[in-house]
Amino acid sequence: MTELRTDRLTLRRWRDADLGPWAAMNADPEVREHLGDLLTREQSDASVARFRTEFDLRGYGWWAVEVRATGEFAGFAGLDDVDDGLPFTGVEIGWRLARPAWGHGYATEAALAVLAHGFGALALPEILAVTTAANLRSQAVMRRIGMTRDPDGDFDDPAAPAGPLRPNVLYRITAADAATGSGNFTAHRRM
Repeated sequence: MTELRTDRLTLRRWRDADLGPWAAMNADPEVREHLGDLLTREQSDASVARFRTEFDLRGYGWWAVEVRATGEFAGFAGLDDVDDGLPFTGVEIGWRLARPAWGHGYATEAALAVLAHGFGALALPEILAVTTAANLRSQAVMRRIGMTRDPDGDFDDPAAPAGPLRPNVLYRITAADAATGSGNFTAHRRM
């Protein structure tokens, strides 16, 4: 499994020591605000087992994010196949950080490394991002990494209950856009 490094972060394989901090993130209502129900420890541990298996099978997936200076687990970032049942297909980028990691630019830094890997090593033609319409912080990261909103792709998540989690927005970036310097991507892709 490929490990990605930035100036401040390491995106790496999941370790058993990550299970506790990951479970704490998944039990934090603020972290889960735009994701739905809190997860039990068992559900959280099962998600890491899936991440490990999917990464091994596909060669991409969700990396654990670690702060290099401290070795602290900060969350996750990576690539995943778009869920079945959505009105589009492709590979989507995502990130989720523990609250102590918020406000340091880690999501943007990790996402830029993931984009560089997706367009470079994986030769993906396009990468998508999806979040709830109300998740303005994630949308700001999407814009900072050079993604553009596709309003025609906005949709209601069929798996979400009626309410604020149902309306979702779609962002896109193509390899061609990234190669021509769209957004901040080229300035940071050497990480």
